[in-house]
Amino acid sequence: MPPRPIPTARRIRIGTELRRLRERAGMTAAEAARALGTTPGQLSNIESNRFGISADRVHALAHIYACTDQALVDALATMAADRTRGWWEEYRDTLPSRLLDLAELEHHAMALRVTQVINIPGLLQTPEHARALFRQAVPALRPHEVEYRISHRIKRQAILHREHPPPYTAIVHEAALRMQFGGREVTRAQLRHLTEMSEHPAVTLRVIPFDGTSFPTTGHAVDYFHGPVPTLDTVEVDTAHGGTLVDAAGQLEKYRLVLDRMEAVALRPAASLGLIHRIAQSI
Repeated sequence: MPPRPIPTARRIRIGTELRRLRERAGMTAAEAARALGTTPGQLSNIESNRFGISADRVHALAHIYACTDQALVDALATMAADRTRGWWEEYRDTLPSRLLDLAELEHHAMALRVTQVINIPGLLQTPEHARALFRQAVPALRPHEVEYRISHRIKRQAILHREHPPPYTAIVHEAALRMQFGGREVTRAQLRHLTEMSEHPAVTLRVIPFDGTSFPTTGHAVDYFHGPVPTLDTVEVDTAHGGTLVDAAGQLEKYRLVLDRMEAVALRPAASLGLIHRIAQSI
């Protein structure tokens, strides 16, 4: 296989999971490479995703590791066989790779759950609201960089308008609804858009009110991407230093629990919509 100069998040995940399977089997890289008929260096390159891997070799390694989770093996083999380039690749030279990884993860997710305390979720933002946010970026973005980011964000939203969109649950704090990024008119338009999107059959919008029960959060946005099997779920935690992807079993369990607890204290969709209407009328 030829080297991969710029592996994507999903490609990197293949190597990560194969390494985890090897370690779970209690095999060294040298032992696994010998069983596969390759060198430890080549296996290392596969696990670090400097080299690609075929679906057949994924199955071969799973057999060597005596992995009995056939659903996981089949999912990894499908990922390995997928060589298509997504629309986000056109932004490869203009946007940070983490934004491309985000679009790729959204595109392939079986379902998505997100939480926001200060901002409206990206898939539910209007272009004007997004522009106001990007203009406040630190360090400052140049005008064309702002427009690239807006274009990318709007294209990401296309997953909600596919013939079979993934279920999308957004848990938003009331604070995010009251932040007037871009001024009153932009905020009113953003809230109207939220009410429209809340009627989308794939979208579930839940609001945590100011007078609600406390909940576990650090204030960071969390995006949870459900994979074809739970082992291949991924979380992105958005911090002031950029997005961080996590996929270890313990971390996934932690964020599932955080999302469950936040959703438990959020208003039901109908009550959430009523609160959005009231806030829009007060602005």
